[in-house]
Amino acid sequence: MGEAFKDIYTEQFLRDFSHKVSSVYGNFQEEEFTAAVLAASWENLALRGRMLRIVEVLGRLLPSDYEEALEILYRLVDDCEGFPYLFFPDFVAAFGLKEEYWDTSMKALECFTKHSSSEFAIRPFILKDTERTMKCMLKWSSSSNEHVRRLSSEGCRPRLPWSMDLPVFKRDPVPVLQILENLKADSSLYVRKSVANNLNDIAKDHPDLVLSVTRKWIGKTPETDWILRHGCRTLIRKALPEALALFGYADTNEAEPLVLNANCKVSQEQLSVGDTCLFQYSLDVNRKNPVHIRLEYGIDFVKSKGKTSRKLFLLSDRTVPGNFHLEGSHNHSFADLTTRKHYPGLHNIVLLINGMEVATTTLLLQ
Repeated sequence: MGEAFKDIYTEQFLRDFSHKVSSVYGNFQEEEFTAAVLAASWENLALRGRMLRIVEVLGRLLPSDYEEALEILYRLVDDCEGFPYLFFPDFVAAFGLKEEYWDTSMKALECFTKHSSSEFAIRPFILKDTERTMKCMLKWSSSSNEHVRRLSSEGCRPRLPWSMDLPVFKRDPVPVLQILENLKADSSLYVRKSVANNLNDIAKDHPDLVLSVTRKWIGKTPETDWILRHGCRTLIRKALPEALALFGYADTNEAEPLVLNANCKVSQEQLSVGDTCLFQYSLDVNRKNPVHIRLEYGIDFVKSKGKTSRKLFLLSDRTVPGNFHLEGSHNHSFADLTTRKHYPGLHNIVLLINGMEVATTTLLLQ
């Protein structure tokens, strides 16, 4: 979640929300709410920190009885739709984890996810009582509501971005797969995207298991095939032979190489950090019939201590005719990013087809 997202919580948003609360709960202290949320360090808080600050202040100003406080939020929920109101389910996670509130909290998360999403808030419940929570989520996976079905998948992703990991499912994702089984041909793209992302999370720790699931599910419905293709994207990027074969990528071997006359070069052999280079490539596909290929280039980036780390960039993923000549170019920027800092040194650049290096060049970054 980028920095800009946190700016949705303007002072006007907080005042408008506090007025909504006051309209259903006359004892709510509107001015105190806004002032407390915007108190010291607010500007330094990231998005999730701001959401949790709102929850903390609500916890002080709503009734101390959890179920009574929930009833107030229920009266507001139809007028509080969308991403900014993720703090509704966060309120449940903050104050509803006690055993005595369990069923009440599950019903609240099911309700609130229909209006924003409970994908973050469900995770503390999974960590506290995995079996009990997953039984509830398994029921949700058969819901008539697509938002509830999506929660059953998104909430148990082992590596959900911007949230806590679930080590229990990194070790053993079988309970997760039981839920995904119910969703593998879901009619909703919103749900299918979540299922694919969940499979991709699992593939990072259990590639053989995901390949086994793929062999079992593939070819049954277009919806399932879409899920599997996106769910195996990490395995495809890693060029695991079985993953490539399952999705129809052409194979290559020394006796019959897939590519002939491969070449790649850069427009300038020396650049400074911040510059852009033109990467050019060409190759001949050595097959008589049409084949599916994944064409990438990789850069072995020099790190701060002199070691290198490869990053792959997709050029093309498509079916090409037999005996096809393919050439093209791509501008690559060596400007620093929040996720990558560039360091001087000799950078190896490779051209890959279906995971196999077929050409290489170098560039000196100064």
